[in-house]
Amino acid sequence: MTIADICQNLEQWAPPSLQESYDNCGLLVGDSQLPCTGVLCSLDVTLEVIEEAMANGCNLVVAHHPLIFGSLKRIDPNHPVGRTLTCAIRNDVAVYAIHTNLDNVLHGVNHAMAERLQLVDRQVLSPQYHILKKLYTYVPPTHVDLVADALFQAGAGHVGQYDQCSFRQAGEGSFRGTLGSNPFVGKVGELHREPEWKLEVLYPVHLETAVIRALKGAHPYEEVAYDLVGLSNPHPSLGSGLIGNLPKPMDPKEFLDQVKLAFGCSVLRFSGLQTGKIHRVAICGGAGSFLISKALDSNADAYLTADIKYHEFFEPDGKMLLVDLGHYESEQFTIGLIQSFLAEKFPNFAVLKTGRITNPVRYY
Repeated sequence: MTIADICQNLEQWAPPSLQESYDNCGLLVGDSQLPCTGVLCSLDVTLEVIEEAMANGCNLVVAHHPLIFGSLKRIDPNHPVGRTLTCAIRNDVAVYAIHTNLDNVLHGVNHAMAERLQLVDRQVLSPQYHILKKLYTYVPPTHVDLVADALFQAGAGHVGQYDQCSFRQAGEGSFRGTLGSNPFVGKVGELHREPEWKLEVLYPVHLETAVIRALKGAHPYEEVAYDLVGLSNPHPSLGSGLIGNLPKPMDPKEFLDQVKLAFGCSVLRFSGLQTGKIHRVAICGGAGSFLISKALDSNADAYLTADIKYHEFFEPDGKMLLVDLGHYESEQFTIGLIQSFLAEKFPNFAVLKTGRITNPVRYY
């Protein structure tokens, strides 16, 4: 098994195309073709994490936060990032980052947070737009089910909680094979009319290559006619944040106590206690102040995130409890999320969780 095999599975779970424009996901250091001796999962990549990977015989670190984030013009061993990179390169330890692409999938970072609060009826808080497309193709009746099944296997045809969704309409196609063609039906040089079904399916943009490959592989025609149309519909399973309901409503103070216990927080920053019950809860791992207004619009009673600035605590205006957990605290369970995913995919392979607490923030 190579490092590339591990990366491929991670990218099927959280495609790199879903990362935000400022991000830097994927294999940042290392040779993807090397055999993988073991994986160490971490939230951050520090020198201590690289040394821990080496001590455990792991030559791949999979972290949520990228080691190389901003513009890197030199590798300076006197800088923490430079020291870490130098150690990783010298010892053939590869580093893979799965950051905002894992934030933007339904069963990613925010799922791990929601599990701690046992939220039910979960939905993406701010779904992504312009990520869905529609494929139209035209298939003879004898092959319409075969082509549809191939498209479904490639990941097309999902609408919310339903799969294998399509629309079919009977019609008639016409074509004439020119010199050098090898038509499935009809004769070269003669106009041919053929009963056909128009087949329509939805698919997410990041699966386009696989969907087109499946279409061409299953379709009987030498030249496959198809149209790809971009849609403005939001994708219900891809986007920022998550919102759901507590199993039962709680008093605000009881809720804060539960949050402290669930996330192991010694302290919480919040916008002030409300008089009503907390039932509908929005969450976003990491720096999520950009979703405060979205949480308010979604009628959340509380919004849990991190890195909230002073003036942003005014925004709820008494309508919602705004809670800052701390960045590390909100994302700490991502380590176990990644480890569980890889352990399930590779059950006979060493996939470890770091024993290092990489939180750079201390509380006094």
